[in-house]
Amino acid sequence: MNQKHGIAVLAGARTPFCKAFTELRDVSAVELGCSALTDALRRARLQPSDIDEVVFGNVSGPPDAANIGRVIALKSGLPHDRVAHTVNRNCASGMESIIAAWQAIGSGRAATVVAGGTESMSNVPLLVGRKASEIWLQLARAKTISQRLRLMSQFRPRHFKPVAGIELGLTDPVSGLNMGQTAEVLANEFGISRQQQDQFAVESHRNAETAQTDCFLSGEIVPLKRDDGTIVKRDNGIRYGQSLEQLGRLKPIFEKEGTVTAGNSCQLTDGAAALVLKAADQVDPSTDSPLGYIRDYAIAGCDPRRMGLGPVYATSKLLQQTGLQLTDFGLFEINEAFAAQVLACMRAMESNEFAANELDRTQPLGRIAADRLNIHGGAIALGHPVGTTGTRLILTLLRSLKAAGHRRGLATLCVGGGQGVAMIVETEGETK
Repeated sequence: MNQKHGIAVLAGARTPFCKAFTELRDVSAVELGCSALTDALRRARLQPSDIDEVVFGNVSGPPDAANIGRVIALKSGLPHDRVAHTVNRNCASGMESIIAAWQAIGSGRAATVVAGGTESMSNVPLLVGRKASEIWLQLARAKTISQRLRLMSQFRPRHFKPVAGIELGLTDPVSGLNMGQTAEVLANEFGISRQQQDQFAVESHRNAETAQTDCFLSGEIVPLKRDDGTIVKRDNGIRYGQSLEQLGRLKPIFEKEGTVTAGNSCQLTDGAAALVLKAADQVDPSTDSPLGYIRDYAIAGCDPRRMGLGPVYATSKLLQQTGLQLTDFGLFEINEAFAAQVLACMRAMESNEFAANELDRTQPLGRIAADRLNIHGGAIALGHPVGTTGTRLILTLLRSLKAAGHRRGLATLCVGGGQGVAMIVETEGETK
């Protein structure tokens, strides 16, 4: 174990998750983070002055908030003498913030920490090419009209074609593959068909639809008031009545003859989440009613071309260091970067060959039942604000465990660049 008793999650909250360029397009990552943090404090019945430290995960750092964790902390009313920083482990940044908070608590540097993640994928900037950038820089330094005119005459139409920062961010510079292409690699390797991927996507939307209709999701969401006075209360990526027929009409978007489509992939999303954390052995039963506890975690690396298998490697490592088995867990959350990726993880976990060749195990990890996985929907329906999702998984899983009467859960996700992170959470309930 990384710490004898683990850390307690006193409370947590998240904003609505909205598809990029829709309802939250004008809300900055800072504003999203502040909303999640302040509501998490409200739910924990704490004041900003009760917090010793803040850590936020974020991937596409806003140019005007380089250390966005610090900006969120100060704008949320924390005293100036409370430290804050930002972490980036790509898709696992929201979990990395929890790990950083755990380390701060374990070292004695802080007693109560807010850990979270925030991402505004709507506001990832458009960039210009290097040649265009050079001309613009020279133009800014030009002192005379003739110099400016001469430089402006060097512009060509190609110089005004923007470079999408979000596209660059979703491409691995080592393997040269974008994230969707890595999903195609796994679909081919594990023989996962288009129909199987689409069926998985349908189930994600159905589960999320049920969770939203039953008001389960609203239990973790803080409504956001926009500048025009409208209030955003709900995740807007859930497609009610999603069918295989509808998904079947979509064309592959990463490989011409591929099977990965926009419909069986996660959505680009805006959103933030935050948890209030404290050492488990410092929880006061008379004043604290924690959501649950984070008991252990593991981080593993893998081939960037097969980055989607990161959860398998991380889970194997975590089970080895704790002595637990998959059968010891009541519920699971595997981030749905792509349907093919989650299905590949499940097949790898059940494979004797994969266990022997990849994990140095004599037995496979085991089987995760479909009715124990992402029971309230996953990123295909809810969306994947990359810096936030790791935090959201922990918040949702703890609430799901309590609602279902289970004691222990496993949350894991793949990481662009070839990594995986897995965490064990527990509640006070009895094991089922």
